[in-house]
Amino acid sequence: MEEMLRVGVISSTHGVRGEVKVFPTTDDPARFRDLDRVTLDTGKGYVELEITGVKFFKNMVILKFKGYDTINEIEIYKGRDLWIHRDQAVPLAEGEYFIADLLGLQVITDEEEVLGTLTDVMKTGANDVYVVEMKDGKEVLIPVIPQCILNVDLEKEEIKVHLLEGLLD
Repeated sequence: MEEMLRVGVISSTHGVRGEVKVFPTTDDPARFRDLDRVTLDTGKGYVELEITGVKFFKNMVILKFKGYDTINEIEIYKGRDLWIHRDQAVPLAEGEYFIADLLGLQVITDEEEVLGTLTDVMKTGANDVYVVEMKDGKEVLIPVIPQCILNVDLEKEEIKVHLLEGLLD
């Protein structure tokens, strides 16, 4: 399991006082209100930043960090990821998983056939969709619904699925 979880990406600066617009990569952007710190991937290492201000604008989160008071100090981090430690994460309900923990898991059918590897999770309005790269390089999209996702076993690093008729067509 990943020790760090990505919660956002700095997309641009906001104003001239060191604020940044962050595209949230978390299900609930409001969770930024509860965060005191995030870890910035500078491209050359990691820096822990203290959050001193949180605002929301459309689909973005506007953050202010302690010690960064001008646009010049913060603009070099455009496009950089913001991370949290796993112990800062929101507790998950039963049957919920962090996407970072699912990526790379082996996907097996209920007939014990290895289907492929989970490479992505697409967020849709109704339900998530698992993107599975099969052995032949093709992709299959599996809806995350109880009829299809039978079991997720993080320890065994596998997901057991039932393929509804037509999914492989």
